[in-house]
Amino acid sequence: MLAVCAATGRKIWYSPKQIALAAVVGIFLLMGGNLTLSWAEQTVPSGLAALIIAITPLWFLVLDSLLLGHHRIAWRGKGGLALGIVGLFVLFWPELHSTTAMGRREFWASVGLIGGSFSWALGSVLSKRWQSGMDVFSATGWQVTAAGVANFLFAIVAGDFSRVAWTARGLTATCYLVVCGSWIGYTAYIWLLEHVPTSKVSTYAYVNPVVAVFLGWLVLHERVDRFIGMGSIVVVLAVILVTSAKVKETTVAEKLPAIEVTGD
Repeated sequence: MLAVCAATGRKIWYSPKQIALAAVVGIFLLMGGNLTLSWAEQTVPSGLAALIIAITPLWFLVLDSLLLGHHRIAWRGKGGLALGIVGLFVLFWPELHSTTAMGRREFWASVGLIGGSFSWALGSVLSKRWQSGMDVFSATGWQVTAAGVANFLFAIVAGDFSRVAWTARGLTATCYLVVCGSWIGYTAYIWLLEHVPTSKVSTYAYVNPVVAVFLGWLVLHERVDRFIGMGSIVVVLAVILVTSAKVKETTVAEKLPAIEVTGD
């Protein structure tokens, strides 16, 4: 991606600080977020994993308020986020009551997904906070490069290369993820972070689950029980509330402390 940026005349070399900040964002997003998801999906069905990651907008709301603090979401949006959490409890219910080893592994993998969603939200908010004038495509290139190096080093430490299977199907899947997941999808996501409030961008996490559950059922024949069905309905209602809520920009006057005026 950096090579394409250079070939099309885009600036790719920036100050060490700018590149370092882009690297940190990429590691939070594509290592803390995506690596956790890949690990968890060895145990958790893809549709259920996507539904659990629907907690991401809650992290966005908290981190946006703590780290950015210049947007406030209406009560309707907060209600939608709370409803999304209720949906998570519905999804977790079978694992919470499971006594089998597989059920416990699935539960802890699901908990790991919550940590991964926090890392993704943190990287997203930092990306918006650290906007430093870098070209969005070049910034994405540096983020993906840094995350690729970090994931590669982790794979060496974890001994993952002993489990690699170089098959045509695996290579095709990897190429698909590079083009559609990274070049197109991830770049569009980083662009949105620069132009849209994070509370709105985060609602993508409510759209993904519906698609993932359907494709998991259609392609991988994953289970779709009543808990997943009810959880899906809840998160769809939640996204309607969040996307229809107004995001108010906090003015400078609102940030300043009130001054009491007394007459003589």
